[in-house]
Amino acid sequence: MSKRPPSIDSMLIAIPPEQIVLFKSIVESYDNLATLRTEDPTRHHLRIYFSADSRAEVEAMMASLAAQFTIERIGEG
Repeated sequence: MSKRPPSIDSMLIAIPPEQIVLFKSIVESYDNLATLRTEDPTRHHLRIYFSADSRAEVEAMMASLAAQFTIERIGEG
């Protein structure tokens, strides 16, 4: 019986530039839950990468952060 390789998922978001540094530091402080990369710096688009198995946790984190940040969901991975 072989192990299934981990599946990586992502979501594309836009955040106002003045909020990016704080948002990134908070997201990456969730112990290995997700990582954040700049997708398009001119449009302030960020891509959040995470294990597909962690989607529910990532969705909960994003819902929690929506109270503090202006987050526009643009697309899924």
